[in-house]
Amino acid sequence: MRPSKVNIIDAVDSQIADVFDPYIVGDVNDAQVKIAKFGEAFEWHTHAEEDEGFLVLRGRIALDFRDGTVELAEGDFIVVPRTVEHRPRSLTDEPVVLMFEPSTTLNTGDAVTDLTVSQPKRLRSGAP
Repeated sequence: MRPSKVNIIDAVDSQIADVFDPYIVGDVNDAQVKIAKFGEAFEWHTHAEEDEGFLVLRGRIALDFRDGTVELAEGDFIVVPRTVEHRPRSLTDEPVVLMFEPSTTLNTGDAVTDLTVSQPKRLRSGAP
């Protein structure tokens, strides 16, 4: 069966209304590619067993760490190693960020809060 493609930006604009509500774009082996709009500030958290990759597709974000902040613009990519406490936040209005992580990764890591999404929805493809 031929795989289908998705224009991520168009799909985000038509399907994702809330910030920090990750959607699954696709599965790659035991990992998932997820997409989300970022909001003002997320929860401080860590992932004990998982590294996390962030690729900014639109806008600008900051990743706060206990020892400083890294700012990312469109096209910038960073890997946050497991056990490193971090807090994502937006620097522009609803930036769009692609995330690469194991399928078992909970978006809030070790912190279960109102922002926890235990079963992310799947982004629908708009192409045949």
